[in-house]
Amino acid sequence: MSEFFTVLPPADAFAKLWAHLPTTPRAETISTTEALGRVTFEAIASPESLPAFPRSTMDGYAVRATDTFGASATLPAYLNLIGEVPMGAAPTFELCPTQCALVHTGGMIPTGANAVAQIENTQKVSEQEIEIIKAVGVGENTVNVGEDVAQGELVLPAGHVLRAQDLGGLLGLGLTTLNVAARPRVALLATGDEVVPPDSHTGPGQIRDINSYTVSGLIERAGGLPIRHGIIRDDFDALREAAQTALAQADVLILSAGSSVSVRDMTAEVINGLGQPGTLVHGVAVKPGKPTILAVAQGKPIFGLPGNPVSAFIIADLFVTPTLYRLQGCATPPRRPSVSATLTHNLPSAPGREDYVPVRLIEKDNALWAEPVFGKSNLIYTLVRADGLLRIPPDANGLSAGERVEIRLF
Repeated sequence: MSEFFTVLPPADAFAKLWAHLPTTPRAETISTTEALGRVTFEAIASPESLPAFPRSTMDGYAVRATDTFGASATLPAYLNLIGEVPMGAAPTFELCPTQCALVHTGGMIPTGANAVAQIENTQKVSEQEIEIIKAVGVGENTVNVGEDVAQGELVLPAGHVLRAQDLGGLLGLGLTTLNVAARPRVALLATGDEVVPPDSHTGPGQIRDINSYTVSGLIERAGGLPIRHGIIRDDFDALREAAQTALAQADVLILSAGSSVSVRDMTAEVINGLGQPGTLVHGVAVKPGKPTILAVAQGKPIFGLPGNPVSAFIIADLFVTPTLYRLQGCATPPRRPSVSATLTHNLPSAPGREDYVPVRLIEKDNALWAEPVFGKSNLIYTLVRADGLLRIPPDANGLSAGERVEIRLF
C-alpha cells in the first residue's frame, strides 16, 4: 500500500460513499408510543378530521354571534340560558335565536351556536338569563371540525424523524402503530495490541477502549443499533476473520484504529477483501481525522475511523451519523442545536481543509463567549470539557479572536 493518499473534501467523500448505498430502508411496525426518534417509512395521512367536532377553547357560553352584536357593559345583550353542555358527550339540544348554553373548555359546541362568549364577559341575571357585556364574532373562542388537520391530509412525510409532538399528534388521530425504518445494525471492531477493555487494569503501554463506547453513543442517537465485537489484535488474519463475521451480522461495519497510512496498516486491505467496490476514500480534508476510510462491500457501508478518541468521535459524527439517517430513508438529518458566540482566541487553519475545534461556552459581561479547548486528538477530555464544536471552513486561513462564530452543540 502507498504511504501517501489524496484527501477529498467531505462533500466529495460523501458523494462517493452514498452513490453505492441502498436508497430504500427496511420497514418494521412498532407501537407509536415507542417511536420517539424513529424515522417514518412512508407518508402518513390523517384517517379522520381533528377535531372531529366543533369545540370551545374557553369556559363560557355558546351563542349565536349575531345575538351579541353591539353588546357592551352599558348596553348588554340578554340571552336565555337553556342548559349546560356535558363534557365528553354531545349536547341534547340546539340553540335558537336569543338562546345560549353553558360550555366548558374543550366542550362540544351545540348545533345553532357559532361562537363562545368568555365567562369573564358575562353576568348571570337569573337561572334562566345571561347578560353578555362584550360582543363576539363568528368562530370566536371555538375550533371547527378539521381546523387542526383534515381527513386525508398529509400529516408526516416519509423519512421524517419522529419528535415528541409528532407522537402526540399521531395518537390523537388514533394511530397506535406505525411503519418505521428498521434501525441499522452497526458492528464495531476496535483494533490494536495496546487496547484493552474498560474494566481491565492497564499495564505499561496499554490504553482502555474508548472509541467503541463514544461511537456507540453516536450510533444510538442516530437511530442505529451498536453491536460491539470486542478488540482485535494487530494481526491481519484475525482482523479479516472478525470483519467478515461482523459484516455478515450487520448493516454497517466500523473499524476503529488502523486507518493511518503506515507499514502496519491493514484496515484498507482487509476492507478490500470483504467485497466490491471496497475502499472508496482513504483520506478526507478534515482535521482531526484526515486518514479516514470510507468503503462499501456487499452493499453495506464500512468506515475506518482514526484511533485517537477525538478524531474518531468527530469523524463518526461527521460521516457515520448522516449515513445512518440515510439508511433509514432520512436524507436530511435533524439539525443539531447551535448557538452564536464570540471567539476568545485566534485559531489558525490551513486553507483547503475543514477544522473542527472543541469549545466551551462562557457567559461573561452579559455575552456568550466560545473558548477553544486545546488538546491533542488522543485526549478524550478535550471533548468532555467542551460544550460543542466550532467548524473552520476550508476557504479560511483561520479565525480571529472577537469574531462571531456558530457553535454546534453536543
